[in-house]
Order: sequence, then C-alpha cells, then structure tokens
Amino acid sequence: MDLARLRALRELSFRRTMAAVAEALHVSPSAVSQQIALLEEELGVALVERRGRGVHLTLAGQHLVERAERIFAEVESARADIAELKKLIAGEIRVAAFPSVAAALIPATVRELLRLHPHLIVQFDEMEPAESLAALRSWQTDIAIIDDFNIPAGALDPNVETLPLMEDVFNVMVPKQHPLADRATVTLQELRDERWAIDTASDTYTRMLAAACQAAGFTPQIVARCRGFEVTVALIREGCGISMLPGLRASHHLQDVWVCKVVPEIRRRISLAFRKGEKRSPALQAFIREIAAQATASRPAL
Repeated sequence: MDLARLRALRELSFRRTMAAVAEALHVSPSAVSQQIALLEEELGVALVERRGRGVHLTLAGQHLVERAERIFAEVESARADIAELKKLIAGEIRVAAFPSVAAALIPATVRELLRLHPHLIVQFDEMEPAESLAALRSWQTDIAIIDDFNIPAGALDPNVETLPLMEDVFNVMVPKQHPLADRATVTLQELRDERWAIDTASDTYTRMLAAACQAAGFTPQIVARCRGFEVTVALIREGCGISMLPGLRASHHLQDVWVCKVVPEIRRRISLAFRKGEKRSPALQAFIREIAAQATASRPAL
C-alpha cells in the first residue's frame, strides 16, 4: 500500500472533507479523491461514505486508519533511529507555537540553535494550540507548543507525547494613568465597572475571561475585540480599556502600560508536544534543550 494514500485516508478521518485534507497536504481536492479511490480499488472495499457535506470512514476505513497510525509511528521511529546513529544535528525541524509563547521564546531559541548547529534549519509557523496539534498529527510540523487551556490532557492523541515547558499566569494590564496603576495585585471584583479590550485570536481565552468575570459576579463590558496583541496594547495605552493577558506578554517592555497580578491567580501550563518515537532524534533533542533553557531564562515571576 502506498503511504501517501494511507496518509490521505488518515487525514480524512480527522478533517472530514476532501478540501480540508487537500489544504493540509498541499494538493488539490481531486488528487485527494483519486488517492482514496485508488486505495479502495486496491483493497476492493469501500473506505469512505458521504454524509451531507462531509465524508465519514466506513468500518473498514476506520480499521485501516488504526493500522496506518502504527505504520507511520514505526516510520518516524526508524527515521529517529537513523538520525541518532548519524549524531549530526542537521536537516530541518518544523515548529508550531501560539503567539505569546512564540514571541517570548522562539526568536532566542532559533538564534542559539543557529549558533550551535549551523546545519539545522528551524521552520516556524504561528498557530493556535488546537491548530498546531492537528498539524502535528498530520505530519505538517514536528513539534507543537500547546497549553492546557486549549488542549486538556485528556484530549491528547495517544500517539502524541508531551513534555512540560513552563507555567504562566494571566495579568491585568491598565494604562499608566489608571487609578489601579502602581498596584501590585488586583481582584477581578475591582474590575467590574471597567471597559475591556480583548485579544480574540483564541476563543478559549475569550471564554476563560468571561467565565472568570462571571464567577466574580459580573459580565465584562467588552468595547474592543482585537485579533492580536499590538492593537490590544495600543488601546490600553491610550486609556480606551483594560485587558487581561498572559504573563509572557508582560516579559516584553510595555511603555505606558501597568501590569498587575490577578488575585486569585489564573494559571496555565505550557507543554511541548511531539509524535511518539521521535524523541531520540538529535534535532528534536537539541530544540527541546534550547527552548527549555530560554523558558527558564525568560520565565515571568509567578
């Protein structure tokens, strides 16, 4: 059986549409359909069936994907074995990380890896945790940086291994002229009458903020929904609102913005995720060592 055809079927089990599989594998939808059809012809059994706008696997398709998972795991394990034998940290390692941890850790990690291992190329993609985990499962990246807000431990694929990287707490950010400026800590109850500017890049963050405020007895008055950190901070700086953002964001110099801790604290755990069987890869080990060192050096006070 052709590995490309098996990979297309495996992707279809996750993504449910030919178009989504085509986008993930960088081919056309017709090419994906042809790969599935050739696999069905080879095996003499239907592997997929259409339901509405999506595609679902038949029982035979499900069994084949379960076997394919083990095949791909063995292929990656074999690659790691060969790389370990070579002992040369070279080639390419693909990394996906969400914005706050990427801004704080990835540039310095890549810089040091270039200095220590000039034959190693780090290919970086900015992705939210759920997206990066999907990319990891579909072999579009080699390591995904995730957090337990977006990816609870029980939601992990059994073929994915994780290593804890660091912990991070959320802070309230207010303009320097705000009455809360110069305060070391603040309770959510003290913020019930504030206007909020929020970063909507992560739905999980928005839900977390709303739930935390509701637990404190109020619904946040959201006056700005931004798609990134830069606009959110600009609005805070000009006194248009306040926000609650990860401590990693506060590790950068924030001119005219005051950062204070929330009491009780809201904490998240950040981890590295990679496919089982690949940890022996020298390139992966080098990346893990360096980003762990950078996480220790830049860890915000908790």
